[in-house]
Amino acid sequence: MSMNHCMLDGIGAMEFVNGWGEVTRGLPLKIPPFLERSILKARNPPVIEFSHHEFDEIEDISNTSKLYEEAEEEMLYKSFLFDPDMLEQLKEKATEDGILSKCTTFEVLAGFVWRARCQALNLISEQQTKLLFAVDGRRRFIPPLPVGFAGNGIVLTYSLATDGDLVEKPLSFAVGLIQQAVKLATDRYMRSAIDYFEVTRARPSLSGIVLLTTWSKLSFYTIDLGWGEPISSGPVSLPEKLVILFLPHQKDKKSISLFLGLPASAMNTFEELMQI
Repeated sequence: MSMNHCMLDGIGAMEFVNGWGEVTRGLPLKIPPFLERSILKARNPPVIEFSHHEFDEIEDISNTSKLYEEAEEEMLYKSFLFDPDMLEQLKEKATEDGILSKCTTFEVLAGFVWRARCQALNLISEQQTKLLFAVDGRRRFIPPLPVGFAGNGIVLTYSLATDGDLVEKPLSFAVGLIQQAVKLATDRYMRSAIDYFEVTRARPSLSGIVLLTTWSKLSFYTIDLGWGEPISSGPVSLPEKLVILFLPHQKDKKSISLFLGLPASAMNTFEELMQI
């Protein structure tokens, strides 16, 4: 299956293909699509209330683009499995200094991977690095988006830090930044982002960023077109070299598979850092 992301977000795509399976099996749609996309149109006049640094350019003082864009090194693509025990150990690590009382699986794994990637790339300490990720806004909008909304109900939010702070400070620092970014995605912020895009038509800069996308709660593995559920599901490739992807494990839904690409010199270090 190939899809233009302008049409649907992950939840919309998941509901579409599962509905497709229901139709092919002669069953009624469990979630009929809600097609009125204008409920997320920009306000008139636009009201930009926030700075929206998710679109800002970051100066690449570490020259990482040379590694990625000019193919100076071979790119290696690997996956890493995090089972429930490993995820619990990460949560204990992130809360052991008492700065955070709790964290979600996404928050701790995102912080852990962001930190490890910076460490593996051996960036300059003063290098700014930005983690971009999508937050599901369907229930965060006021009022919430209708069930079955066929469109994009996500908003990009971000965490920003220097490489030195990420690597030298405890895991709680990175996880805390991600928690703040998740909390940022309020109704006001998301509508401000829509208006900002309407005015500027800006695209997030990919310089100095890590783009994290999570499929760990998307049940593509339940698709049944008439001959049973799939043995496996997942992307054919990463949309960009800078993307890090979280996928649900096919059999153990409490486990998460991490998939990313790194220059060969960085991948060896990254593999060592993944040993929990």
